[in-house]
Amino acid sequence: MDATSPDSGDLILVEPAKPGSPVAVVTINRPKALNALTRPMMVSLAAAFRRLDADDGVAAVVLAGRGRAFCSGVDLTAAEEVFKGDVKDPAADPVVQMERCRKPIVGAIAGFAVTAGFEIALACDILVAGRSAKFIDTHAKFGIFPSWGLSQKLSRIVGPNRAREVSLTCIPITAEMGEKWGLVNHIVDDSQVLSKAIEVCEAIARNNRNLVVLYKSVINDGLQLDLEHARALEKERAHDYYNGMTKEQFASMQKFIQGRGSKPPSKL
Repeated sequence: MDATSPDSGDLILVEPAKPGSPVAVVTINRPKALNALTRPMMVSLAAAFRRLDADDGVAAVVLAGRGRAFCSGVDLTAAEEVFKGDVKDPAADPVVQMERCRKPIVGAIAGFAVTAGFEIALACDILVAGRSAKFIDTHAKFGIFPSWGLSQKLSRIVGPNRAREVSLTCIPITAEMGEKWGLVNHIVDDSQVLSKAIEVCEAIARNNRNLVVLYKSVINDGLQLDLEHARALEKERAHDYYNGMTKEQFASMQKFIQGRGSKPPSKL
């Protein structure tokens, strides 16, 4: 991964967590506009996740926003350009590319995640929230129809009754509510959000990278199925995985497991 990969006039930044790190940090970098998204920013964000997915040096990705907000949604001064044209090309759709990204994505949510910003947060695999974090769905307030999954994903995470109230009243979900409802994994002080998200990614990166990719895939694909078919999917992929292993790989697995007893436990 390059040290820094600027996109869209440096409004989307991609850089390693530290030199040589397998953790990439993607930053929405338009703080004066509360990281509101223009169409070129959306295209650049999608391109960033396509590149990171293809980069063998990247094990996990942090997505953050600079300043007082994670992302305040679409820049409504360019609403017609964004909504009428829509992002028809999946290669230019950031949520599609986040969902297709094989690497785990940890959202570092400090401040507001509003509407499209909320949908981008929901496309992450794990969420770390600052105490100031607020997740707000304003589609109903502004007459915007959801198209990045919020109407379907939120109810599956927090339950349909809570999701209906959040989306139809436009009330915010605070960090504490989000943790209680199963939306947020960790709450930390705002100043610690990025470092905690990187810590989670580093814990992921210490594991077998191939298995991490396959595990994320079977979890996310299984969520689209009922339990019976999801278990069958797991069984089928496990069968394929073990059938594809050589004797040398089994020996290496056994050697690795035997050596784990002498290592200190993870901080997580």
